[in-house]
Amino acid sequence: MEENKNLLESIYKDSNMAVYTLNTLLKNLEHKDNKIKSDIEKILEEYKTYEQKSKDLLVTNDFEVKEINMLSKISSDIGVKKEVIDDNSDSSIADMLIKGVSMGSIEIDKCISVNKKADKKILEFAKEFHKFQEKTIEKLKKHL
Repeated sequence: MEENKNLLESIYKDSNMAVYTLNTLLKNLEHKDNKIKSDIEKILEEYKTYEQKSKDLLVTNDFEVKEINMLSKISSDIGVKKEVIDDNSDSSIADMLIKGVSMGSIEIDKCISVNKKADKKILEFAKEFHKFQEKTIEKLKKHL
């Protein structure tokens, strides 16, 4: 079913990119004294859970698992490094993350809207992922 594939691919793509970006960010903050790091680590663990579950569901449903491309990784690396060099304050890091999570939240919201005929469990999983993103944005706002 195409709707299931669309939702699962969207969740996997977003969570996979988030895991990559958050790992990169934590490496760049390694020797810095940012209070936001513990929240980033918790958010990363949750994204890893969504990444694995969406990947498992893609495989279970015989859909291809598409990894993020090298250009996206390079772009993420450059953006994170530039942000940390320019201003590694918790406020600046939170702002960057809120923008990234917001983009993902908008994408999954659109995907849910156009794939309402997906299996109920997959649709609920997508809604749960969207709710996680919204809570993540709220959690990061305290660092602004």
